[in-house]
Amino acid sequence: MTQMNRPARIAIVTVSDRASRGEYEDKGGPGAEDWLRATVTTPMQISRTIVPDGRDSVAATLRTLCDQGTDLILITGGTGPAPRDQTPEAMADVIEKELPGFGEEMRRASLREVPTAILSRQTAGIRGATLMITIPGKPSAIATCLDAVFAAVPYCLDLIGAGFIDTDPARIKAFRPKA
Repeated sequence: MTQMNRPARIAIVTVSDRASRGEYEDKGGPGAEDWLRATVTTPMQISRTIVPDGRDSVAATLRTLCDQGTDLILITGGTGPAPRDQTPEAMADVIEKELPGFGEEMRRASLREVPTAILSRQTAGIRGATLMITIPGKPSAIATCLDAVFAAVPYCLDLIGAGFIDTDPARIKAFRPKA
């Protein structure tokens, strides 16, 4: 059962050593927030956090956000093949169910734009009533990926008992099966 009587709680977690130290401007967090504000039409509370790369730091942040009742977490960065890119492993430590179709579809959409999309290890998963989705750090790539999968997000949130969200059908038409 969804929670329609309150704003959806959405967290955006930027995973970056340099951004967490203030050496690099976080573009992924603002890019994800801009995309959400242009797409989601129902009330929402958005928080943004920057954490260093690494399995333990990311997993601890995700656990805390889930325990605080966050409905949707978008995790930007740390999904490539570099040694410090451990976001998928951190999320695997936290989730109860993986939803690999999200990553498959995001890679398929991204491959139409750049051949290196095949190096991405994006995925999604659920912990309790929280849906987590890993996304790229570049704003244009964030849009490509979220455009590809977000139609399924509102119904997924319904199914897990998270906060209710709806979308602007001119941008993304949320799919909910007819009863």
